[in-house]
Amino acid sequence: MKIALIQTNPVIGDFVRNSAMILAGIERARDRGCGLAVFPELTLCGYPPQDLLERSAFIEAHDRALETVINRTRGIGVVLGALERRPGPGKPLYNSALLINEGRVQARTRKQLLPTYDVFDETRYFEPGTTSVMTPFRELHLGLSVCEDIWSHDRRYSVDPVADMLKSGTTAASCLVNISASPYYHGKIGERKKVFARLCREHRLPLLYVNQVGGQDSLIFDGHSMAMNPDGEIVAAAPGFTEDMLVVDSDSLRAAGSYALPGDSIDQILEALTLGVRDYLLKTGFKSAVLGLSGGIDSAVTAAVACRALGGAQVHAVALPSPYTSGASIDDARQLAANLGCGFATMAIDRAMEAYRLTLQPLFAGREEDVTEQNIQARIRGNLLMALSNKFGHLLLSTGNKSEMAVGYCTLYGDMSGGLAVLADVPKQMVYELAHRINRDREIIPARTITRPPTAELKPDQRDQDDLPPYEILDPILSAYLEECLSVDEIVARGFERPVVKDIIRRIKTNEHKRRQAPLGLKITTKAFGHGRRYPVVQNFTE
Repeated sequence: MKIALIQTNPVIGDFVRNSAMILAGIERARDRGCGLAVFPELTLCGYPPQDLLERSAFIEAHDRALETVINRTRGIGVVLGALERRPGPGKPLYNSALLINEGRVQARTRKQLLPTYDVFDETRYFEPGTTSVMTPFRELHLGLSVCEDIWSHDRRYSVDPVADMLKSGTTAASCLVNISASPYYHGKIGERKKVFARLCREHRLPLLYVNQVGGQDSLIFDGHSMAMNPDGEIVAAAPGFTEDMLVVDSDSLRAAGSYALPGDSIDQILEALTLGVRDYLLKTGFKSAVLGLSGGIDSAVTAAVACRALGGAQVHAVALPSPYTSGASIDDARQLAANLGCGFATMAIDRAMEAYRLTLQPLFAGREEDVTEQNIQARIRGNLLMALSNKFGHLLLSTGNKSEMAVGYCTLYGDMSGGLAVLADVPKQMVYELAHRINRDREIIPARTITRPPTAELKPDQRDQDDLPPYEILDPILSAYLEECLSVDEIVARGFERPVVKDIIRRIKTNEHKRRQAPLGLKITTKAFGHGRRYPVVQNFTE
C-alpha cells in the first residue's frame, strides 16, 4: 500500500485555511494511488495553540472543521493530529492522533508524554492519554503515537508508550506511525535520526514519522518527515523547511535504506532563519521589512536573510550615520544593498544628536559624557526606524545577536527596537559562519564587513572587545552556561579564567530585564532567550 506523509505548514487558528490544506493533501494522496495519508500533530489547529485552547469558541471552530474533514474523507485512510474534548475532572482536552476511514473515526490514540521542558507547557492544557493504540488498516497493523511518545528513553520518562502498546497488542504491528510538531534547533536532525534508529532496532519495526513545517512566532518547524526500516536506516525522507508530500510503499519499509538525510550544518541554520522570517511576516500580514544597515556584520547577515525570505524589493535598508560612523561603514552598507537588490537610503543623525544634547544640557551640566550619550544615538536610530515602520507598514527587523543580548551589549529602546529579532539566538561566531555561507557562491556581504573588527561606532575608535571578552572566549562560556546549564566550576574546568566566567554570568543576570522587553527572536539553539528560558528579573542568587 502506498502511504503519503504530508508535512504541512498550518496557521494557528485559521481553520478554513488549515482544513482546506488538509483536504487538498488528501486529494493529492488519493490521486497518487495512496491508501493512507498521514498529517502532523495538531495540524488542524496548528501547533502550539497555547492559551487559545482555553477559548470555547476556538474549540468549537476546531470541532466544526474536524467534522468537515471526517465527512469528506472517503476512499482513503487519514491519520490526523487533532484535539479531542475530555469530560469529567482533570484537563478538558486530549492531544490526539485520529485514524479516519470512510467518514468515521476508526481509531484514536492520545498523547501520553506531555512535555513541559524548554518551550513546551502541554500539561497546562492536556490530560495525558493512558494507552497508545495499535489498529488494523487494510493489510497493515499501525502503531499510532504522538510526537513525544517515541522519545521516552531519551527524556527519561517512567512510561514507555511504544513498548507498552506493543506488549498489550494481540496482533504483531506492521509499522510505527508517529505524528509530530517538533521544533528545529541546531543538532536536532542528527538527534532525531539517532533516537528513531534505536527505536526501530529495539522493536524490529519500521517507522513512519511526519513533522510539521513552518515558522510560528519564535519557533521554526523543519519538516524532514521520514520513513525508517527496522534496521534504523532511512529509506525515504522529505526535504526540510518546505511543505511536501512524501509517498512511500509499505513493502519498501523493510528494504535496505540508502537515503542520506541532510546533516546538521550552517546551511540548515540559514534555511531555518529564512523560513522563520518569511512565515512571521506573511502570517502576521506584513509584506515588507525595514532595518538599519550599519556596515557591520550583524545587520549585513540580517539583511541577507530578509532578502532570501522576502525578495530584495520587499526589504528596505537604511544607513543612519553619526559623526563617529566611518566612511567604510557607509560604503559597505551601500554596496551590500546593491548586491542584495534591496532598497537603500541614508539618514544622518548628527542634527538629532545635537538637539538631544541641547535639550539635556541644563540637567546634564557638570557631568562628563559617558554611555548615556552613546545610548542616545542608538535610541535616535530606533526612533527613526520605527517611524519608517509606522509610516510605510514595514516590519522593523532588529539585528542584535545572542552574544550581545546575553550580556546586555545592546540598548533598550534603541537597537533592540523592532518586531522581530532575526539573530537573537545566533551567537556572534555563528554570525560569521552565516556570512561566509551567504558568500559561498559570490561576494554578497563585502569582504571588509567580515574582516574588520566589530564595533558599535558610538564613540571614536570603539571596538566590541573594549567592553567584552573576545567572542572566541565569550561564546563558548555562554553556550556552556545557557545551553548546557554548567556551573562556574565546570566552566572553569574547561580552561576559562574564573573572573571572566563570573563576570559574564553576572552580566547575564543583571540584563534579564532588557531581554524581557526585547522583540521576539527566532530560536535555533537548544536554549533561546524567550519563553523557553524562565528566570526571574528580581533575584539575588550568585554562583
